[in-house]
Amino acid sequence: FPDRHDEFAVSLLDTLAETVGPDQVGSILRKQWQRKAIEYRQRLGGGSLKERVEQLVEIRRAEGYMAEYYPVDETGAEIAVGDRYILTEYNCAISQIAESYPSVCGHELEMFAIALDCRVERTHWLVEGEHRCGYLIQPK
Repeated sequence: FPDRHDEFAVSLLDTLAETVGPDQVGSILRKQWQRKAIEYRQRLGGGSLKERVEQLVEIRRAEGYMAEYYPVDETGAEIAVGDRYILTEYNCAISQIAESYPSVCGHELEMFAIALDCRVERTHWLVEGEHRCGYLIQPK
């Protein structure tokens, strides 16, 4: 069966933007990511940062993202153990939405930071033509 969820979502956002304006759509998207951050935070619990990142990867996989993580040192080189991680997603379940509404990606950064209670920086971005989205995750 064809899957046209993305087309419907983009069309719905376009209709909302025409109806209530782009600023209101931005507020709606921000609120959606805030709700998702709270949901993730509850599901991740209070374990170590490594445990929370592992759990987030599993959640994201279940949502249709091909996600993985690995610890890195201060230079970004992969190491065996550490407290800084690269979270990588090789596909994006919302890529069509992100192409039309790239602000959702900024909200995603905020969502990860709230859910994990840490600092998150973008290292790679599919919207800019890269082959993956990447995030540096580290304690506050």
